[in-house]
Amino acid sequence: MYRLQYDHQRLILMKRIFVTGISTEVGKTLAAAIMVEALEADYWKPIQAGNLEASDNHRIAALISNDKTVIHKNSYALNTPMSPHAAAEIDGASITMDRISEPKTANHLIIEGAGGLLVPINDRQTILDIIKPDYKVVVVSRHYLGSINHSLLTLGWLQKAGFDVSVLFNGDAQPYTEEIILRKTGLTAIGRIHSESMINKAVVKKYADRLAPVLRTL
Repeated sequence: MYRLQYDHQRLILMKRIFVTGISTEVGKTLAAAIMVEALEADYWKPIQAGNLEASDNHRIAALISNDKTVIHKNSYALNTPMSPHAAAEIDGASITMDRISEPKTANHLIIEGAGGLLVPINDRQTILDIIKPDYKVVVVSRHYLGSINHSLLTLGWLQKAGFDVSVLFNGDAQPYTEEIILRKTGLTAIGRIHSESMINKAVVKKYADRLAPVLRTL
């Protein structure tokens, strides 16, 4: 998605990129940190479930180097590390779409989902329902037994819904896995995050510099 902003009479296209993954723990937050750093974008995670003292907001803050990014408050910050619908029930809360309101910003915005695409947020809606029709969507795919199926299902749902979707691979290359995912979806990968012994600001900045030219063309 693009938002038009004027800066000293220059027309600037402000991007809205939603980061989701094929499952939980596939590297969405690391990918989001790299994209935030690459574009010096703002960051927003609508729903945080669990780890409130060391949340994804905290992780993003610890991994980026620029001083332009604003990390916006979660619409929901739930105590229980479970699917949002369950965490909300345990916390005595109810997740409604009218409370999930995109923060106002004149900057690019990277939005991170919770878990996978079809994780329920209440009895009727899933993470998919948070994604606005004109958002760009980046799917993080990590290699494990079953990841081809999970990748094709995630990408298929997004394509069927008409989203502009891209793939970012996390982990060292697995050609047989990646080639079949890209061939069956007709997509191209925007990049790769290799397995790293340590994740810190320097590593995020390295990948941000690599990914920035591609992100600017999304």
